[in-house]
Amino acid sequence: MTRIPRGAARFKWRRQRQEKARRWPSLNLVALMDVFTILVFFFLVHSADGAPEAHNRLVQLPESVATQQPRDTPVVMITRNNILVQGEPVAVVDTAMHAARGEIEALRTALQAQLAPDAPAAADREVTIMGDRSIPFELLNRVMQTCKRAGYGGISLSVLQRSPGAG
Repeated sequence: MTRIPRGAARFKWRRQRQEKARRWPSLNLVALMDVFTILVFFFLVHSADGAPEAHNRLVQLPESVATQQPRDTPVVMITRNNILVQGEPVAVVDTAMHAARGEIEALRTALQAQLAPDAPAAADREVTIMGDRSIPFELLNRVMQTCKRAGYGGISLSVLQRSPGAG
């Protein structure tokens, strides 16, 4: 028969308590997930995708499979009711449609006001046209002619990108 020393049970209990205290600290994942969620929302709100005012609800852009990103140029927006340059209304669509053939005078004046004194040659100046998909081609053609006569040689049409496989 072996004899257990007098305080052995107490030492065993103390040893177990010390082993529990030596465990590695745990990581609080709730706070970490909160930080990542805030970062995701921040990046979603502040991402621009390079498209000027693509999230504007006034214009429904047509779709395209183009992959080239737009450059930072003056934007002419054609809504169902107005023609805007850099967000400022310059002409009413009905008036522009029923006016004499040729250029839209108010649009040409607004575009020429956008030109900087040290602007490049007319062939190098660019403008982006954002037109609602329901506008008639005649109006789009008149806006493009007006841009050309206002001194903008490069005209880009803004569209929504769709996947190449979509019909």
